[in-house]
Amino acid sequence: MVSPFSSPVQRRNAASGLIAGLYEVDLASPLPGAGGGLPSFAVLTDDASDHGLMAVQVRRPMLARVHALQTLSGPIDGVLAPLAHGPHPAPGGEGGYFVVSHAPPGPALVHTMRPWAEADLLDRVLRPVAQGLARLHAHGVTHRAIRLDNLFHAAVDQPVMLGAAWSAPPASLQPVLFEPPGSAMCLPCGRGEGSFGDDVYALGVVLLCLALGRLPLTGLDDAAIIRRKLDFGSYAALAGDERLPPMIADLVRGMLAEDPEHRPPPALLLDPVAARARRVAARPPRRAQRPLEFGDTPVWDARQLAFALAADPSRAPLALRSGGIDRWLRRGLGDAALAARIDELVRHPISDAAINDARSDALLTTRVVALLDPLAPVCWRGIAVWPDGIGPALAAALDSDPDSLTRLEELVAVEATDAWAQSRPDRGDPLVRRLEARQMHVWQRLRGLSGGLPRLIYQLNPLMPCASPLLRGQFTTRLGELLPALEVVSASVDPASVRPLDPHIAAFIAARAERRLEAEIASVTDHDEDAIGAWVQLRLFVALQARTYPYRLPGLAVWLARRSAALRDSWQNRRRRTDTEERMRTLAEGGMLAPMLALIEDPLARDADTRGAGDAAAAVARIDAELRRIRTGGSERAQLAYRLGQEVAAGVGLAALAAVLTVAALG
Repeated sequence: MVSPFSSPVQRRNAASGLIAGLYEVDLASPLPGAGGGLPSFAVLTDDASDHGLMAVQVRRPMLARVHALQTLSGPIDGVLAPLAHGPHPAPGGEGGYFVVSHAPPGPALVHTMRPWAEADLLDRVLRPVAQGLARLHAHGVTHRAIRLDNLFHAAVDQPVMLGAAWSAPPASLQPVLFEPPGSAMCLPCGRGEGSFGDDVYALGVVLLCLALGRLPLTGLDDAAIIRRKLDFGSYAALAGDERLPPMIADLVRGMLAEDPEHRPPPALLLDPVAARARRVAARPPRRAQRPLEFGDTPVWDARQLAFALAADPSRAPLALRSGGIDRWLRRGLGDAALAARIDELVRHPISDAAINDARSDALLTTRVVALLDPLAPVCWRGIAVWPDGIGPALAAALDSDPDSLTRLEELVAVEATDAWAQSRPDRGDPLVRRLEARQMHVWQRLRGLSGGLPRLIYQLNPLMPCASPLLRGQFTTRLGELLPALEVVSASVDPASVRPLDPHIAAFIAARAERRLEAEIASVTDHDEDAIGAWVQLRLFVALQARTYPYRLPGLAVWLARRSAALRDSWQNRRRRTDTEERMRTLAEGGMLAPMLALIEDPLARDADTRGAGDAAAAVARIDAELRRIRTGGSERAQLAYRLGQEVAAGVGLAALAAVLTVAALG
């Protein structure tokens, strides 16, 4: 046991793994509140100057942000940027994954809630956060986790720092208060990377909360907060009748603009006076003189109608076809052009033999919602996601939310993101969305052991750990980690009844594999779980060991050898079969899989075995033919013998008679 008073170097060397070969997570030193809602721990290194680090744990089933981790490779002023990431044992001894960054300089703002002065808000909050966002903007990365418990400062007179935001899907931990309606209505893990306008919106909410010294709209649930923002606009919904400092009020009003393109960019916020002077003429939403009663909800404008249809997908198709919505759009809202476009969708729905009536209705609702509110996400049968959030949403729902998982599968199957993009062409490139939708559908439709839903999830989530039941308790995210993980598992499974290759492992390999493994992957894809043979498994694992982990795997080798009885039985020669079994057992103890495969596939021995089997078969055939001739020719030989016997008897009788006559003649 390592003493808690030992040196950091000694304690690091006692660890079972290091992140990036440098960082040890000190699980005995948690840092409460430092991870912005995720468990975080101190980090130990050999470098004494590299202090003040933390590791934030990635929690299943939420996944780390692969784009941000790949793009950000060093410290960024004003942001707790990622320094490294990788697997490391988690509390409890199970496998874990952590993202290393600098630790916060002090407590989070949520712990010191009080009304802030205008000057402090501008100098300590707005400018430093905007500067951090501008640096992230230069790297093409959004933050998506700006909230009071993820902003830190060392002291009241010090600038705040943006917390870490890389260990969970973007905006997945954000309260709906800090998100625009189009993001807040999504599944938490399906909000997507968003835009810098979304970060500006969240910063505007932070400024408003600090100016008030409290959180607005307390006591309302998430749906009520979203509806209030849609009814009154975000600024009016959050500020209400509160009086804010004039500068802060003008800035926040612009930062909470409904259209993200109307919000000031982070670089402009570095000069609050210029940002305040920036006026974007936004047309106010058209409001009806009389509301449309949709269920128990009065609807006054198009965005409210879109939200009502998305929230009640079972009633939406009937309401669209009844004509009531069309009349309200034309007469109540006075938007005949919008009514005509929706009427065209209702009259001419998408015709596809593969889409049943229920899915056709859901697709109609998705397209109508996108027409009514171009700022809304993809809405499908009561759930909402942004297209780039489908992967994290699928991963999050895999084991915990089967209902959402089914709906997300349907969304991919009907290529709903394509239909959504076609209804809002001014907000993105429909061709790009169509290609993305088709690619997701192709992965989903792949047959065989390595296709289907698991393949889709692993393709969309490069840091998704393998979810095979065999690997419970491990966090296997890279292909090179798979064989060592199976080696650990091999000690606790029954080789006779458990296969080392199940649909999740096969799909994981197929999604992570390089082109040199295409032949082996194709052989797996061509078989389902019941039909795949031991030969296919062995060939695949041999290729994996050669390319990802060229070290001994005795446990896995014995496991595969026990599963290879059918391969040994393929030898015709009994002695060869017995010798192969003994040699297979010996090779398995060595832990290298290639010699085992070479033993089974030995072409010279196979040819000799085939020739020997052929010769034996020919000999048996000759014997069988002779036996058949013996069985079928018995009666003919009996008749021949009878005739020969008669002839011999007659000849003998004649000879005897001749002898008697001769004796008589000679007297």
